Amino acid sequence: MTKSTLESLIGATAYDERGDKIGKIKQIYLDNQTGSPTWAAVSTGFFSHDSLVPLAGAQQQAGDDSLQLHVDKELVKTAPYHDGSRISAESEQELFRHYHVDPRSPGWNAQGRPNIRPGTDTPMTPGYAAPQAAPARHSDDSMVRSEEQLRVDTESEEVGTARLHKSVVSEEQTIKVPVTHEEVHVEREPITDRSGRTTIGEEDREVTLHADQVHVQKETVPVERVRLAVDEVADEKTVSETVRKERVETEGVDDRRPKAP
Repeated sequence: MTKSTLESLIGATAYDERGDKIGKIKQIYLDNQTGSPTWAAVSTGFFSHDSLVPLAGAQQQAGDDSLQLHVDKELVKTAPYHDGSRISAESEQELFRHYHVDPRSPGWNAQGRPNIRPGTDTPMTPGYAAPQAAPARHSDDSMVRSEEQLRVDTESEEVGTARLHKSVVSEEQTIKVPVTHEEVHVEREPITDRSGRTTIGEEDREVTLHADQVHVQKETVPVERVRLAVDEVADEKTVSETVRKERVETEGVDDRRPKAP
């Protein structure tokens, strides 16, 4: 892993040791004494704080914009809160306890990957002694530069109500019903045998006629079940706020002098 590779990890997707996605890598922290990358700040959600994860045992596949960490996702989710500033000694000890890391173990911060010293592309392995620059002399007078940072969180609150109301309406329905009825027509049949005798007089014959009558009845039956279902929809809102930060200005200092690595 080179310095350029190390810088390419910013924004890469982090996965735990089982392959479950954790989040995006936001920042890489280097050891103050050795310059080795030891911690990564991982964003686990849009409104969640960044979690610090040890880089011990981390593996990156060639050509893959992802990093598999040697931790469990649940440990990352419950990691101590970190506000993005430098890692204090107390905070690092708390992280050691949370991830069950023994900093006294040889190579705890180099397991599974070479150490990288910032400012050079030369991979370093444990035991390699890089040339050290002469330590700079510092004055006893120092100041702390502070700045405000936005901390965003969400809280669920009532924004409205929805209700179901059932009312009765009337509508006209037309249904075609097939029916039958009887009709009478006259049939005539000529008599060819006229040998018989008949008389002339009045005579009646009747036939009973039938027809289907339509009777309408109404019956109440259930047709569907209606309920209110609440769906949670993911969205984004942009928030803006003015923050202040302190700026340090110097006098009598040559800023053109090359900075020590």
